[in-house]
Amino acid sequence: MEACLIQQRGMSEFSVASTVHIRRFLASPAGGASVLLLASLLGLVLANSSWALGYDTLITAPMKLSILGERGPENIDAWVSDGLMTLFFLVVILEIKKEIVSGHLSSLRSIALPLIGALGGMIVPALTYLLVTCGHPEATRGWAVPVATDAAFTLPIILALGRHVSPGARAWLMALAIFDDVLGIVVIALFYGSALYWPALIAVVIVTAALVGANRVGIRTLWSYGIGCVLLWVALLDSGLHPTLAGVITGLCLPVVTSGMDARQATPLDRTSSALTPFVTWVVLPLFGFMNVGVSLAGVHPDMMLEAAPLGIMLGLIVGKPVGVFGVTMLSTRLKVATLPAETPTRMLFGLSLLCGIGFTISLFIANLAFSGSDLVTPAKMGIFAGSVLSALMGWLWLRFLPQHDRLPSQ
Repeated sequence: MEACLIQQRGMSEFSVASTVHIRRFLASPAGGASVLLLASLLGLVLANSSWALGYDTLITAPMKLSILGERGPENIDAWVSDGLMTLFFLVVILEIKKEIVSGHLSSLRSIALPLIGALGGMIVPALTYLLVTCGHPEATRGWAVPVATDAAFTLPIILALGRHVSPGARAWLMALAIFDDVLGIVVIALFYGSALYWPALIAVVIVTAALVGANRVGIRTLWSYGIGCVLLWVALLDSGLHPTLAGVITGLCLPVVTSGMDARQATPLDRTSSALTPFVTWVVLPLFGFMNVGVSLAGVHPDMMLEAAPLGIMLGLIVGKPVGVFGVTMLSTRLKVATLPAETPTRMLFGLSLLCGIGFTISLFIANLAFSGSDLVTPAKMGIFAGSVLSALMGWLWLRFLPQHDRLPSQ
């Protein structure tokens, strides 16, 4: 009898301890990053297994709303990439806005640094690609493929690194990734996009002006900005620009102060961030990884990586990106145009610059547009995959094993 009681007590203690560990895991940044990684690997495995047909059928399952017209998302994959990812950009821009208002990006010189880094991180990879593909006219059309940084994969990695990345450096990379994605969307619109629909662009301007006006006159009800975000998303979708910009614009317009008498009341920005962050972390990002990393490796051979297009993309991501981001950032600080974030040594900055080579989805999207109908699509995807994975591994290892004096003190 006594042995049974001891056994039951032991099982109870084990259950409590397991529950505590699970809760800590779910509350930690590493938890979200781990689920994103597992979902991405699952997509890749399924795309290269006997279930590949079922996987492809799932992500391309028709889901079109006739009310959105011809430009509306046509399947589940498009709804995740164009619809749900709007919430991801909204959450990230809210975090950046907090840093701009009262954090590590509160000065003009500090906010200029990630913008300058993003520009350098686009120009140098493009030049690297053009240098490698010189003499291959068909391949040169993909010059923009290695210019993008995939914020959806980069940001969970730096959050999972914890104290190995300073808060100021984390804010810098978040801002740089968003600037990079927005500039990437501009490149797509200017060089690879379909014709812009000007009436819809006018609607975008009107809705944006209404959101700015709502902020200025003191409207603090979240549903007002929610409706504005939906209208803006539809207008952007119809205009030919990427609809996820609606999250960026709405986030910038959300108020950061309360309007009531009680100063202790949570701000609209904080309420939105608290409500959306768990959903984005545990649902949106894993779905995004599952549906976008599932690249078929059928017909791929090692010699393919030595062809001009995949080699140019891979070198653009693993060499051009960090050289452009780190080089231009350090130059701007030497010229006193901008200042480095607090508690951010140059070794840490270089490790973060390595992570900027994670191109993945934006690069895949540009490759599909640049090489549409060409045999270069598959080799380009291989270059993107190899360059992004190598950049992630190099950046993580560099930051994870920084010398002790370059790390933050334990909290």
